Amino acid sequence: MRYESRANHQSLPGIPQSEFKKNTIDAYRDTLSKFCDEFGGRELESLSSEEVLSFLTSISEGTKQSTKHTRYSHVKAFFNFVRESLDHSLQNPCDAPMIKKLFRRAKVNHWETVEKEVVDEIIFRTTNPRNRLMLELMARGGMRVGEVLKLKPKDIQGRKLV
Repeated sequence: MRYESRANHQSLPGIPQSEFKKNTIDAYRDTLSKFCDEFGGRELESLSSEEVLSFLTSISEGTKQSTKHTRYSHVKAFFNFVRESLDHSLQNPCDAPMIKKLFRRAKVNHWETVEKEVVDEIIFRTTNPRNRLMLELMARGGMRVGEVLKLKPKDIQGRKLV
């Protein structure tokens, strides 16, 4: 099976555009366009794991691990799509252990939480009423910083936020 280079990379085959966010589609399109530029016209069965590794390394050079994993996922999903839809005998070169290891998911940083007593002390020591109210809304109301900053007087009726 041959993956032909297409001049128009505006849509992903078999995927309605309404199912995904624009940035998701753009990311897939970007990665698969580069893949097409690199390997367009070649038989998919002829691609080796080493070639795919070289490709992924070249398009991910200088990026964070999460970006590397995302691009790896795009190429892997493409091969899985072809295998499931068109050629059940196609081997996915992204399944090679070395590629999986190099492009694995980034470790998640867990935020340190602040003790409730420390938060209470910070709020208590804040003298500016505006700042104190903002801290109270975030700590007690669960609002995000951006939500608090966007509040307007018309958003408040009595003691309720509307």
